[in-house]
Amino acid sequence: MFTSMCGRLNVLDDTSVFELCEQLGLDLRAHQNVHQGRFIRATQTVEILINDEKGLRRVPATWWLLLDKCVGEDNVVGFKPSRYTSFNTRYDKLNVPRSAGYQSYRKQRCVVLVKGFGESQKVADGTMQYTDFLAEPDKCIALGGLYRVWQPGSVYSFSIITTPAHPKIASYHQKASPLMLNQDDDTLHQWLDYRETNTQLFDPLLTPRLPQNIIAQPIDKPSLYNAIAPSVLIPRD
Repeated sequence: MFTSMCGRLNVLDDTSVFELCEQLGLDLRAHQNVHQGRFIRATQTVEILINDEKGLRRVPATWWLLLDKCVGEDNVVGFKPSRYTSFNTRYDKLNVPRSAGYQSYRKQRCVVLVKGFGESQKVADGTMQYTDFLAEPDKCIALGGLYRVWQPGSVYSFSIITTPAHPKIASYHQKASPLMLNQDDDTLHQWLDYRETNTQLFDPLLTPRLPQNIIAQPIDKPSLYNAIAPSVLIPRD
């Protein structure tokens, strides 16, 4: 069975995002982010945090790790999402040498700062159940991901790592959970350190874990976002 997180993110710059970036040494208060919204789909562009030889910064990236080169009008080279689904990278593929995320896991890890993410699954009567998972007020969620750089043009793409479904959210989505990184210790610094190639350090992160409280809000459909039941606070581990 293919394990995936549904392709829906809630991306919004607010005080919680600014403060977390400042803790990491990046000031975003003068930064203009045009890639945000409550309903960001796979293949769209958002901004990710990366750290490489040029330092810590935020760059726009396509939410689809594998891109294909294409030639448009006037022979301009561009990139488009590959036919191979790659908006998520499964935890059990990270150490498979020929998998899409193998090299990135060792050299190009990123963080995606979101206010929430969406999941869906079929229920007993065959209908779809949609749930938005949100950070608490004045908080954000740091998702662990992988990125790649495509030439020419230094085009960035990324995927979000998924783990098995956490038992606390399995009733909402049984297939997988996104990798949520702890913001209260050195996890983010280690994850973003491109010089750290010993990925065994990250093995504990690949088991389902909630490093913070999240709020589950059942909704009618992602495009409308009408609550159909009271929200539920899911406590951190």
